[in-house]
This record gives sequence, C-alpha cells and structure tokens, in this order.
Amino acid sequence: MRKLVHASQSYPRLTVYEDENYRGRSRVYTGNLGIRNTDAILDGIESLRFFSTNSNATLVLFTRTRFRGNFRVLRGNHSISDLEDYINGNDVESLISTNQRLTLTQIRNIRSSGDLPSGYRLI
Repeated sequence: MRKLVHASQSYPRLTVYEDENYRGRSRVYTGNLGIRNTDAILDGIESLRFFSTNSNATLVLFTRTRFRGNFRVLRGNHSISDLEDYINGNDVESLISTNQRLTLTQIRNIRSSGDLPSGYRLI
C-alpha cells in the first residue's frame, strides 16, 4: 500500500525587506505568486532575496503596479540590496516570483492582461 504524502510548495522562497541592505522588518513568501503593489507590503519593499533549487526559477520585476510598465527578468537565485532605481532608473512597483521558467511571451501576456497564470497566488 502506498503512503499518501502531502507537501506544501516551499520554493521559490522570496524574502522581502522594508529597508535597503536586507534590514528592517521582513516577510517570507513561498510558491508561485505575484505582488501587485510592493508599497502595500510592509512599508514598501526596498530589498529582497530570491532562492530556488530550480535554476529556471523566474523573478520578474515591473516598474508599475499590477504587473505593468517596463520589466526585468531574473533567473535563478538573486539577492538585491536596493530596489530603488533598479529598472533603468525606475523603482520596482510589482513583481512575480515563480519556480517555473516564464517566457517573454508569457510575461508580456501578464503585463497586457494583469492576470497571473492559473495556480499563482495574488498578493
């Protein structure tokens, strides 16, 4: 007889901080998710750490809320000590954290619709 195992999705792990250089209050998020307004988390997200065991894990940073504006795509593990002016002189206003490899086409579709893929949490 097989045992049924229930596991929570623990990757990717996104740790966000209210101050630059990983200081101040922090929150940890796991699984595939989108944060539609970084200013609504803590008192604004100023730095972050993104970790996954999957080298194709994707972190997408947007210059506007609700996954709009210009974006920057990062793959694999990243630590960003200062999000201010991170995307061509613009602050990060929303982001997507996923253990999947999102293609540029998928990211552009999210930007156009404002909708995350099925199974993603919206924060």
